[in-house]
This record gives sequence, C-alpha cells and structure tokens, in this order.
Amino acid sequence: MTAPPWLGLLDDTIRACAAHQRHDLVDRLLDRRAGLLEPGRRVVVAGYPGKGKSHLVNALVGAEVCPVGADLTTEVATVVRHAERPTPLLPPADRTTSRDVGLPRALLGAGLVLVDSPGFGAPGCPRTARALAALAEADAVLVVTDATSELSALELELLTHVSRLCPTVLVALTKIDLVPGWRRVADADRGRIAEVGVSATLVPVSSVLRATAVRTEDAELNKESGFADLIGVLRRDVLADPARVAARAAAATSGLALEQLITPLRAEFDAGVAPTDTRALAEWQAAGRRVERLQRESARWQTQLADDVADLVSDLDFDLRERTRRILREVDDYFDAADPGKVWPEFTDWMYDALTSVAEVNSGWLVERFEWIAARVARQALPDADVVPSALLGELGASWQEDMRRPNIERFSPAQKVFVGLRGSYSGLLMSGLATTLAGLPLINPISLGAGAAFGARSVFEERGARLKRRQAVAKTAAQRHVDDFFLRYGKEAKDATRTVHRTLRDRCVEVAHSLREAATESARTIKSELDAEATRRTTRLTEVRRDLERLLALRTRIESTR
Repeated sequence: MTAPPWLGLLDDTIRACAAHQRHDLVDRLLDRRAGLLEPGRRVVVAGYPGKGKSHLVNALVGAEVCPVGADLTTEVATVVRHAERPTPLLPPADRTTSRDVGLPRALLGAGLVLVDSPGFGAPGCPRTARALAALAEADAVLVVTDATSELSALELELLTHVSRLCPTVLVALTKIDLVPGWRRVADADRGRIAEVGVSATLVPVSSVLRATAVRTEDAELNKESGFADLIGVLRRDVLADPARVAARAAAATSGLALEQLITPLRAEFDAGVAPTDTRALAEWQAAGRRVERLQRESARWQTQLADDVADLVSDLDFDLRERTRRILREVDDYFDAADPGKVWPEFTDWMYDALTSVAEVNSGWLVERFEWIAARVARQALPDADVVPSALLGELGASWQEDMRRPNIERFSPAQKVFVGLRGSYSGLLMSGLATTLAGLPLINPISLGAGAAFGARSVFEERGARLKRRQAVAKTAAQRHVDDFFLRYGKEAKDATRTVHRTLRDRCVEVAHSLREAATESARTIKSELDAEATRRTTRLTEVRRDLERLLALRTRIESTR
C-alpha cells in the first residue's frame, strides 16, 4: 500500500524538529501522525458551555451518549465511533482521560468519529486545557454556537485559533427552534466569520427537532431540524475525501510546528547582522587608545626626563662653581693676613672640611633632585616605575679625597737675615760715609756707622715682608690648584653619576613603559582575537541559520501546497 504524500511531509517535519532539539514538538507530531493513520476522520465538536454541543452530538447519532442538562458541563471528551453493536459508555479512569462509546450508525460506519470536547472556560483552567488537547487531535472541527445572539468576540477568536489548528472547520448554529429571527443571526454570523478570514460553512440546526424526528421517524421534521444539511456537509467536507482532510490536518500541524522553528531562527538571523558584543568592541577600542596614549606618554616623559637632567646638571655645575669660588675668596682673605709657614697644617684641615662639606651638600642635593625627578615621572606617566635608588649616588665624591700638597714655602733663616742685614748696612755705611767725607769726616765715622745699622735693619724688615708676600702668593696658588682639582674631579664624578642615574632611570622607565604597552597591546590583541573568533562563529552560525531557514521555508512551501 502506497503511503500518502502528507505522511512524508509530516515525517520531514518530525526530523526537522528533532534536528533542532525540539523533542516536545517531536512527541506531539508523532502522536498526531499515529492519530492520522488511524481509520476514520475525527470531528471534534467544540464551543463554549451552554451552546448545545452535547445535545448536537446526541442528535447526530440518535442516542443519549453525552450527558446533557442545565447544570451539567462536559468535563472530559466523549469519543463516539462506529461499532457493530452498542458499546456501553464507561466512566473515565480519571478526570483527564476521554470516554469512548460505540454505536452501529451508518454515519459513523462511513468513517466519522465524533468527539464531544469539554467547553472552553477561563484561560489556563483544566477544562480549557483538555478542550485544547482534543482540538490538537482533530481532523475537522465543528464549532457550536447558538441563535440566541450573534458570534461573540471570544467565539470569533476561537474560530480563528481552530482554523489554524485544523483547516476543515464547520459551524453549527443551534437552538433555531427557540429564536424566530435565527435567519438574521445566521446571516450576521456568516458575515463575521468572513471578516475574520475563516473559511467555514455555517449550518443552522435544532437538536430538539432532530431528536423528535428520530423518535417519530418524521422526515419533514428531520429536514426542518437542519441535521440533514449538517450530515450532508459532513459527508461532503469530511467523508467524501478523507485523505484530503487528513492531508490538510497534517499540513496544519506541520505548519504550526515549523513556525515554532522558523520564528526563533529568523529572529536570530536578523539579530546576527549587527555586532553582537558591543562591550568587547568598546574594550578593544579602549585598549587601542591606551596603547596610543602610552606611546605618546613615553615620548613625553623621555623628553621631560632629558630636560630635567639637563637642568639638574646645569644647576649642579653652577652650585659647585659658586661654592668653590666662595672657598677661594675665603682663602684669599685668610692668606692676606696669615703666614702660610705658620698656619699651613691648620689651613689644610680647614680646606679638607670645607671641600667635604661642599661635596656632601652637592651630592645630597643631587640625590634629592633625582628622587624628585623620578617621582614626578612615575607619578605622571609610569605609576609602576621605582624611584631612583639612592645607592647609585651614595658614594659620590668619595674618591676625590686626597691630602693637599704643601707648597715650597721658603723660610727667612738667621743667616739669611745677617746676610741681608750686612748687605743693607754696607750700602748705608758706604753712602753715608761718602756723604760725610765732604764735611771733612772720615769714611767710617759714627754717622756712617749709624746709617749703616739703620739701612741693615730696614733691609731685613723689607726682605721679611717680601718673603711673606711670596709665601702667601704661593699658598694661594696651591689652594687654588687644589680647589680646581677638586672641581674637576668631583664635577666629573657628579656628571658621571648623573648620567648613570639618568640611564638607570630611563631604562627602568622604558622597561615599565614597554611592559605596560605590551600588556595593553596583548589585551587589545586578545580582545581582537575574541572579536574575530566571535565574528567567525557568528558568520558560521548565520550561515547555518540561513541554511536551516531555507530548508524550513522550502518544507513550509511544500506543506502549504497540500492545503
């Protein structure tokens, strides 16, 4: 036996649901597949309570198979199918299962299965849930309303929902025996049904007249009840081509399942066109700006460091020169009055202390200025950089210390004094003696002797003063030479130490800046890699979604062609 075409479409839908991990839809479709393969077409009688559903089912089969009454409401579905002999109506095992009954009726024997479903109540109530479950198994639906009023908004909403679940829809307008103007109500209902876009045949009926006609076997009354027309519509729309009814029901069920697959895929595809992770993109851009900022700051602080060090060298050189000049001025003032031959040991001690103080002050200032420079660079540009280690400057000026050379300071010995005195006395004696000879006195006389003694004493005094000046000049020259040596040596050491600390600080800052740039660059690279990977995943996923959508839409097109 050849399988019906709708079976393949339903199986394809089941496989699509399984591929998308919608096992709930798979179970529902498998149950629907099994129901559609069963013999007979299931017509579910649906509607709101009090519209005469159960009366209509009883009138159709000509038996009291469904409980009716003003205070009775159908709680569970009653399934009426064909049987060779009547099957007694058994109570359900619980309030959630249906009740089955069998009757030997020609209409049922033609393949019709009637289901009296529970009346719809409040949304979410158990009775409404059971009514919806019965509709999910329908091959065709007979919606029941009555002629006491036109179709309400709730009933029109029910019709719209039913037409989506099952395309084969009929409408029975009951209680026409109670409403003289039922024809107007029927025409109004047909217009409302057309307005909501539902294709359904409306048949006015009277269950009371049908029951009386069946009991009295009155054909005219049966025709007046409208049930002959209703049975004719059922035979035409349901029993004449049951395969077509099954195909339309299968198409509707498959279409609803496909919509549940297509809707999230389409939303995902539409959302996937734009960048999905704006936060990561912002982080990547921020990391890139941080790298650029670090590069600019690196160039700025290196220039600033070089300028600060140049200013420091200039200030240190000026300070050292000013302090040594002050020492030389004190030396000049000191040796203008003191005799180096007498005070030289005391002077060398003073000179040592003075230069040591200059070195200590200058080196201390150098350390403080470098620490201030390093702290400012670290604070402004490199918060992780260490300040300059004082150990690099701690020994500055330690190697310049050396004893001051004693200059050649001549002494005015007694023999030299006698010689200078004799030389001065001889000159005075000779000059005075020559002068007194003009007065008739001899060359050597008391006057010339006195003059010789005076001239000798003056010569000794003048020579002693001249020799002191020479000693003082020699001492000043020696002190100046010693201070110049200190200035050159200590200045060279200070500049060398300054360059060393400058290089150390620069290298340390470059290392820290490099590590910061590397960290920022690596962070940007990592974020960019994640963005690229995410973009690749998104592109791959979008390709998959597009392919799945194309397959599902093609399947939906095949399904729609069978309706």
